[in-house]
Amino acid sequence: RTFRSYLPRSHRTYSCVHCRAHLARHEELISKSFQGSHGRAYLFNSVVNVGCGPAEQRLLLTGLHSVADIFCQSCKTTLGWKY
Repeated sequence: RTFRSYLPRSHRTYSCVHCRAHLARHEELISKSFQGSHGRAYLFNSVVNVGCGPAEQRLLLTGLHSVADIFCQSCKTTLGWKY
């Protein structure tokens, strides 16, 4: 069963581009200075409404890291990864 969290309307939020499910409050944004394989990437302290795939070793621009893909819990769109 999928549970969706809704962030307070009084806060600026980041949401899924496809289904608009809330993902993070603006206050959770740590950095916009990351580059992903498909463009600019953001680093957040915490997020909601995401699922997580298995961890794997990947060679990123900064070296070998253990990462896991994350996806929108509502529509299953791949959003990025977590360290």
